[in-house]
Amino acid sequence: MPEIAPETTTGKPSVLFVCVHNAGRSQMAAGWLTHLAAGRVEVRSAGSAPADQVNPVAIEAMREVGIDITAAQPNVLTVDAVEASDVVITMGCGDACPIFPGKRYEDWKLDDPAGQDIEAVRKIRDDIRTRIEKLITQL
Repeated sequence: MPEIAPETTTGKPSVLFVCVHNAGRSQMAAGWLTHLAAGRVEVRSAGSAPADQVNPVAIEAMREVGIDITAAQPNVLTVDAVEASDVVITMGCGDACPIFPGKRYEDWKLDDPAGQDIEAVRKIRDDIRTRIEKLITQL
């Protein structure tokens, strides 16, 4: 894949993770990218219908691997967030994500951790890590 030209004011590539509630998949993905990219990437996450809080099972699954997402808050998806991002990764948000020319879009098919037990959420967490590691090599 071609390298992505950074468009942010920081000069870093930026990635926006979007799912419906911004409480599980997108928060875990943002946590992984923040951790693994160690400040080299601007990370955002949002939801088309944000929940009141991050899924506690997702928080626990990430805590198990040394990543603290307890301070994360679900955010509403805005046009500005999409415009400010180089890469937009959707995770089941359907048609709620605005499309802008010149952005790279990926749709990651991942199970929703909502209502799942810790074992199921660990599998989702580990799948997300693998995808994030690949994404970092493409940025």
